[in-house]
Amino acid sequence: MMEHAVVIAGGGPTGLMLAGELAMAGVDVAIIERRPNQEIVGSRAGGLSARTLEVLDQRGIVERFLAEGQIAQVTGFAVTRLDISDFPTRHNYGLALRQKHIERILAGWVSELLVPIYRGRELTSFEQDETGVTIELSDGASLTAGYLVGCDGGRSLVRKIAGFEFPGWDATTSNILAEAEMEEEPPLGVHRTALGMHAFGREEYEIRNGKVVFASEGPINVMVTEKNAGATSEPMLGDLKEALIAACGTDYGIHSLTWISRFTDMSRQASAYSKGRVLLAGDAAHVHSPVGGQGLNTGVQDAVNLGWKLAQVVKGVSPESLLDTYHAERHPVAARVLRTTMAQVALQRTDDRTEALRDIVLELLAMQEPRKKIAAEMSGLAIHYDLGDGHPLLGRRMPDLDLTTPDSPLRVYTLLKNAGPVLLNLGAPGSLDITPWSDRVQLVDADYDGAWELPGLGVVSAPTAVLIRPDGYVAWVGEGTQDGLREAMNSWFGAPG
Repeated sequence: MMEHAVVIAGGGPTGLMLAGELAMAGVDVAIIERRPNQEIVGSRAGGLSARTLEVLDQRGIVERFLAEGQIAQVTGFAVTRLDISDFPTRHNYGLALRQKHIERILAGWVSELLVPIYRGRELTSFEQDETGVTIELSDGASLTAGYLVGCDGGRSLVRKIAGFEFPGWDATTSNILAEAEMEEEPPLGVHRTALGMHAFGREEYEIRNGKVVFASEGPINVMVTEKNAGATSEPMLGDLKEALIAACGTDYGIHSLTWISRFTDMSRQASAYSKGRVLLAGDAAHVHSPVGGQGLNTGVQDAVNLGWKLAQVVKGVSPESLLDTYHAERHPVAARVLRTTMAQVALQRTDDRTEALRDIVLELLAMQEPRKKIAAEMSGLAIHYDLGDGHPLLGRRMPDLDLTTPDSPLRVYTLLKNAGPVLLNLGAPGSLDITPWSDRVQLVDADYDGAWELPGLGVVSAPTAVLIRPDGYVAWVGEGTQDGLREAMNSWFGAPG
């Protein structure tokens, strides 16, 4: 029987990111993945948000993604593009990059970290007790783990077996997605009709001056709204033809399907993110319509929030109660994603009253303050964990400032490359003493004389020190004193050994 400290069910973006985080923290982690390789059939997410790019930058791997994707102002709300080029971040844009490439690049990183992946096998059942989890696989093998994390998607078997509640809203809309050949060339791009949205495109595309320009040959990618949202069987070519004729008056002679799938606006969220030694992350914890492009990004950020906490618990540095902060911080974030997604789905309706509402929303989003607020939220840059009252930086992402140190200039995010915590002292060198924690928290004396600006909030007062968690969020802010520093070190990074 194979044994690991942590087993992750599912090797999609969330599972891969979590495995990378745990491996960087020196934890023995393995992934169970039912696909024989990393290839994806069908269409999934189409890009990375600004905050996800920052998270990848913190780990020193963002260039791998930027090299393959196309930078564009792709942040949006319903039918509106929101420009974030004036936001205070190095990544004031989104990255158009299909999920199959995102997964391939993440899998490459995880393999460099020597994480074993049990491919071509599925988790079929598991049992947990106080000491761990015993997992049965589809090939008859068994694994034991200290913790099991379900990153196995919207239909998560881990969630079902462990008995997590998954309340929410049933589907009101349904869309068929497919790739196929067409005898006639359809009008490429996104179209709105009285029956709903439909779109045609191709796998290969370029973004020129903010516009998507598709390749001129190759199979067609189709998205079309179905009349009813209640289908329980998998869609077939006949369903697709019927939906196309209803929406467009023709099926364009569609034939030779490569793949076909369906998505809806069902919105559900696990009421708890952990149960004993079983945790959920990504789509296993929350599902919603893909409009707004927040699914993959929310999952990757779940992983980065959970990884360092689970690592500290596994290594005995922190008590198990640290894992409670994973639910406390990430559950409200996904709950808000569900709300903004449901609002966007509502705005996509095509009746006259919704048109009127959409016009008003467009007018509002053309104003500076509403644009900044909603764009900061949609790009992931406005995430604020409630760590109590205090400086506006507390519980928010640390900006990637250009620091000067006695040795050389330095970017803040390069300090996070090893996925460890950092105490950044911007006051008198040597004025902060964290000797009891020096084995686990890196203390850096540096200078920074520029403005401190946060997306959507604006300029904030300059702190004299900040304690930065491995996920890049600020756990304590010094304003000329060390008040609260020891308590913050204790609660986030364990009692001194």
